[in-house]
Amino acid sequence: MKKIIPKIEFRYSEVYDRNYRESIEIKNILKEKNQEYPSKEEIFAYMKKVKKLWAGQEEKILSEISKVSKFDWKEKRIICYVIGIGRPFSEPLTMQTYGKNTNRFITTLIHELIHQIFTQNKKEYSKWNNFVLEKYKKEKRLTKNHILLSAIHWKILNKFFGKDSIEKEIKQFNREEYKRAWEIVKKETPDKIIKKFYKIIENEKNN
Repeated sequence: MKKIIPKIEFRYSEVYDRNYRESIEIKNILKEKNQEYPSKEEIFAYMKKVKKLWAGQEEKILSEISKVSKFDWKEKRIICYVIGIGRPFSEPLTMQTYGKNTNRFITTLIHELIHQIFTQNKKEYSKWNNFVLEKYKKEKRLTKNHILLSAIHWKILNKFFGKDSIEKEIKQFNREEYKRAWEIVKKETPDKIIKKFYKIIENEKNN
């Protein structure tokens, strides 16, 4: 049976976007930066660019995420809502615009899609999660949640975008918890973390 490789459907929802456009928190952030929330036309223009950029890489990147994680995609279509400004997250898959920077959109999208494949394989992933809670119990929750993800992300970025893209990805994070996850991956190496992950999920399959 042929494995599913989902299609990412980029979608704009005016009602959804309005929640961010009218958010007091986002308005204050933009005021501090002397910036304005992107217009609907600007968001559509940005979406057009990232759709084109993503289209040429979609299948190979999604296949590689599945290959490295050893998880299968369970959904044939994943809707990705694009907003002007806000925090990207995986469920519902939500991405923001990044001015003229389309590469950051793609690398951040990959991050969120790795979260997605974990969610789609929740039972198997839970065994790894139990291991992380014990091994890294002194780390903050957000750091724990991003150790394996960052290891897989490292492998994907290195394969398709080169080593420089990894450092660029690390630098974009402001929160210490994310940076700490990358530090752990650097120290232990992505290969060792992923190898341990394989061992844990294989034990789960055999029990």
